[in-house]
Amino acid sequence: MSMARLGDNRKRGSCCMLPAGSCKRRATSIPTSGWASLPWDIADLISLRLLAEDVTEYIRFRAVCSPWRSSTASPRDATLLDKRFSPRGWVALCDGDGVPVTAACKITFFHTSTGQRLAVRLPELHRQKIVGITDGLIITLDKDSSVVRVLHPFTRVIVELPPLATIFHTEINNFTSLLSAAVCRADTSIAVVAWLTSAEMVICARQGHPSWVVIHRDIMLHNTLPFQGRLYGTIPASGQLVQLYPPNPRGAVVAHVPRELVDIFRSSYFLVESGGRMLLAVQHHRMGYDICAEMEWWRYFTVTLFQVNVHGGDLIPVNSLGDEALFLGKDRCLSISTMNLPCISGNSVYSYVSNKDPVVLHSLGSGSSEHTTMYTKVHYSNKMVRPSVRPFTLPDHLMTYCHNLQ
Repeated sequence: MSMARLGDNRKRGSCCMLPAGSCKRRATSIPTSGWASLPWDIADLISLRLLAEDVTEYIRFRAVCSPWRSSTASPRDATLLDKRFSPRGWVALCDGDGVPVTAACKITFFHTSTGQRLAVRLPELHRQKIVGITDGLIITLDKDSSVVRVLHPFTRVIVELPPLATIFHTEINNFTSLLSAAVCRADTSIAVVAWLTSAEMVICARQGHPSWVVIHRDIMLHNTLPFQGRLYGTIPASGQLVQLYPPNPRGAVVAHVPRELVDIFRSSYFLVESGGRMLLAVQHHRMGYDICAEMEWWRYFTVTLFQVNVHGGDLIPVNSLGDEALFLGKDRCLSISTMNLPCISGNSVYSYVSNKDPVVLHSLGSGSSEHTTMYTKVHYSNKMVRPSVRPFTLPDHLMTYCHNLQ
């Protein structure tokens, strides 16, 4: 290259001919406060949008810096009544072989809409027995004092209720009966409603009240559902849907299962919330099928769905769930979005037909049924009835959550 050409490049200010330092831009000074100086009203707006998605996103936002915490409301609601801060949509991923999570004081939570998983260490579970989970709130029974507590797993707020010992001695007298419980909403506090498998009794306690009270007697429940602050259940003998809490002075019966589906020996009734609706799932014997030795027992059963109108008592047939899948269990039921979960079949129902059969997948689209895995219930009541086979799939874990009576 000629010297003249090189000189031309120099005159044009070619970067290749200049000292490296002379090409750098002068650094722009940034306020030391940075994002922490975000105006409080904007921080509040962002936090509310995150809270509309999920309370865990809101908690993460507030954890960034103290100015953001000071400009937003604390999610540690001491009453657990504020639905904005409820851990809605979160369920516990129970181990497929039904091992209690309280021993490890750690729970892996699963979000039914997003598929997100979150492992949380909870030392508050030491010496506790989990007797129910409602909208992510954990209901525990103290093994030493029989005190019942409701724990928010993400804010660590605890609401304490009276011990169960007194009402057990005076009313129940059956210490082997399995206990289940749910959180409901009263006017000024939460309430915990509990029922026992063999006592045919429903009891209730409210925050700030000194003792438990009996609200129903001589009632045998198959399945229950906390829905919009109330508690509903199904009675297998009569095929009735009843409102358990708050007690309805006009009568507990909300609706009746269609007569042709009522069969105390071969029909089971499940309540599940899906898309803001209460659904009734009836697992029953297929119409027109004759029992023969060549056909496997579980193939005789199918599932029929209805939407429950709790105010009018109507049952509206439901023929499709879209991308939702239902998991039915005696302890509780779930509706799962399958959009981000290819391992779960949409527009389908997962359930057990009997204690010895694997999980059955019923497709609402085709009407067919199949065994998805060879997974079967390892525990029946509190006894281990068969060895576990690993690895477990996500449907295995969810079915254990739905049928995890302790």
